[in-house]
Amino acid sequence: MVNPGYGKRSAPDQRPRAAADFGHLPPREAAIASYIDRLPDGSDISVKTLAKVLPYGQCALRTALNRLQAAGHLRRGSECVATDEVMLWVTRTFFSRTARDDAWWAAFTRGDVPRETPQPQTRSRAFVLLAALGRTAPSLSLSAAECASLEPQVSEWFERGATTAELMHALTDGLPTPVHHAASLLRRRLTDKLPPHRPAPERRTTLLALECGECRAPGSPEALAGGLCSACRGEAAPAPSGPPGTVPTDAVRERMASVRAGLVPRADRTAWGRGRR
Repeated sequence: MVNPGYGKRSAPDQRPRAAADFGHLPPREAAIASYIDRLPDGSDISVKTLAKVLPYGQCALRTALNRLQAAGHLRRGSECVATDEVMLWVTRTFFSRTARDDAWWAAFTRGDVPRETPQPQTRSRAFVLLAALGRTAPSLSLSAAECASLEPQVSEWFERGATTAELMHALTDGLPTPVHHAASLLRRRLTDKLPPHRPAPERRTTLLALECGECRAPGSPEALAGGLCSACRGEAAPAPSGPPGTVPTDAVRERMASVRAGLVPRADRTAWGRGRR
């Protein structure tokens, strides 16, 4: 693991793990991707650290990571994290089990992540808690209909910042003996003990800038196709833009140097040149 705020960060909205997640990659890249995928967020996935635990050298790992980047599984960048007290740039390495194209990564840097096709609907956190109450307190066992009826009230507790432990304590502590009607008792407790709204967490503003995976030069997502800048992709540099007759920057510098030299008096020019040396 690395210092807080650094290391691996999982991209959002990934599909569940499957045997064919990295089947489109060569064997070496697939093995490395599978290893990184199972590491927790915050793990050190630098080339030097991976070389200590995987049977590949640093050169091979660097090549493999660049191929994972080209395949859409990895992006590197710098992110500006700002709070009310401090602003700093931190290095980010994002990994996605689900391969993403350049358009997805560009949207991700803008905070506008495209959503995947919705997965089948699952039970809510509130419903699961209610359905499991009978394991902690058998007298509070509920039917499916009763769980569905109480679900909105439990969801409101979660929306107000309550934890599962707090809810369990409020619903199961000091139960009467016997409990004649579990659903009615729970409904009354959920109403009478409803906590106030808790303050929102500290506001954080982030700005993400991607970097070339080869030379680490920053650039816009549109300029980093496949995670590489145009120079590292072997593309020619674009022609300088500007109105006709614009003098190149190097020529301007040379002209200004000659002008400055001409402004030095002839008698002082030798002494001035010695001082420059």
